[in-house]
Amino acid sequence: MGCESCSTGGGQPKGCKNNGTCGTDGCNKLSAFDWLSNMELPNGMAPFEFVEVRFKNGRKHFFRNTENLSLSIGDVVATEAAPGHDVGIVALTGELVRVQMKKKKVRQDSSEILKIYRKASQRDIDIWQEAREREDKMKVRAREIAIRLNLQMKISDIEFQGDASKATFYYTAEERVDFRQLIKEFAREFNTRIEMRQIGFRQEAARLGGIGSCGRELCCSTWLTDFRSVNTSAARYQQLSLNPQKLAGQCGKLKCCLNYELDTYLDALKDFPKTEVKLYTKKGTAVCQKIDIFKGMLWYAYEGDWSNWHTLTAEQANTIINANSKKEPVNSIEEYAVELLQESKPDFGNVVGQDSLTRFDNKGTSGKKKRKNKRKKRKPQRDA
Repeated sequence: MGCESCSTGGGQPKGCKNNGTCGTDGCNKLSAFDWLSNMELPNGMAPFEFVEVRFKNGRKHFFRNTENLSLSIGDVVATEAAPGHDVGIVALTGELVRVQMKKKKVRQDSSEILKIYRKASQRDIDIWQEAREREDKMKVRAREIAIRLNLQMKISDIEFQGDASKATFYYTAEERVDFRQLIKEFAREFNTRIEMRQIGFRQEAARLGGIGSCGRELCCSTWLTDFRSVNTSAARYQQLSLNPQKLAGQCGKLKCCLNYELDTYLDALKDFPKTEVKLYTKKGTAVCQKIDIFKGMLWYAYEGDWSNWHTLTAEQANTIINANSKKEPVNSIEEYAVELLQESKPDFGNVVGQDSLTRFDNKGTSGKKKRKNKRKKRKPQRDA
């Protein structure tokens, strides 16, 4: 967090309000570490001619280095665009670009790959920075125009091309929007070419940022670069209640963190019997009511006696199921039931590191010693 443009020293961020897109590339979530940078190429092997360039808000593209420029990570370059040129920052060079292109299934002979013109001059950088400074004011004005035209859309961000000849407006909308009149007013108001690009609600949350229910910054705006689909089955496997208010993130979709521990839960559930499988005994048929993955326990109840639950381990439940499949008689699940010993501790009894029962050493709450109730023996009365 301590790059040159947003740090006041000592690691305390001043806040450049660029959400990790600083020009110095010091606090960008898309920064990559080139672990092959210190290694020399074998004799006779030419450097890889493709370079990965990063633009604003997580946009990365591959470009062809036809001019054989000596580029390194963090260099500002002018790239080919349609029309004009764009300005970006080199994110990756060398053989790791070959790996990335293979991972993203980008062919080297593709005609869609554009080329790098040159390293950006000071004039290119000045025009680029001036255009970036105009984006916030334009966003406010663009939202006012969209509201006046009664368009059901939300303009979340604006990105200028490096030569300031075109502005891309990113928006979200639930339905199809007719923005032909909007583009005309934008072109008249901002005096530049306009391009409208619709994005999803997750991409919007990544651009805007925020604080999640966990108290940390949103994963999509800090480190998460790809959005995998999240299903409600992920919540079912983790024994979570299907409450849309708790499972949905700020984007209105299911939280991405539901996928983080899903594989671990699936591995743990391999040892558990399926909850829809019933246990057949001479006493009756038992149905699974609840499972606890962390303790490895299952709770079963007989049909017709739903109030009494019996606890079984996953191994014991599988033993009964195997006996049912072999048609071996099982008297009852009580023979396999486990008695859980629950320790009863008073709430807040050990807050200060001492037990509340031994803290005062036989003293009451007032600090006085307890008086023993001794009954005085009465003297026998003598007869007169």
